Amino acid sequence: MLENYLPILVFVIVGILFGCVALLGSKIVSKITRVNNPNPEKNSPYECGFEAFEEARTRFDVRFYLVAILFIVFDLEVAFLFPWAVVIRKLGWAPFIAMGIFLLLLVVGFIYEWKKGALEWE
Repeated sequence: MLENYLPILVFVIVGILFGCVALLGSKIVSKITRVNNPNPEKNSPYECGFEAFEEARTRFDVRFYLVAILFIVFDLEVAFLFPWAVVIRKLGWAPFIAMGIFLLLLVVGFIYEWKKGALEWE
C-alpha cells in the first residue's frame, strides 16, 4: 500500500525542496546584487504620481463594493457557462438543472445589484 503513495510523497518533498532552494537562492542573489541608493524622491509617499491628499484609512463608498460584486457575478457566469455549453449535449438533465440553479443564483445577485443602484452611473 505504501509503495502506491511513495511517488506522490517523493514528488511533494522534491517540490517543497525546490521551492525552498529557489526562495533562499533569490534572497542570496538579491543581497549580493542589490544597490542601496536611497533617494528622498524614491522614498516619498505617492498616490497616482502626486502627494496624497487624504488619509489612507478612509471608508470606501458602497458603490465600489457593488461594482466588485457585479464583476464577480458576470465573470463567474461566463467562466462556468462556456465549458458547460461545449459539452451540454453529452451531459444529460442533471447538469442542465444544476446549471439552471447556478444561473438562477446569478440572476438573484444581478437583481440585488440592480436594486442597490450599482448599474446607475453618475
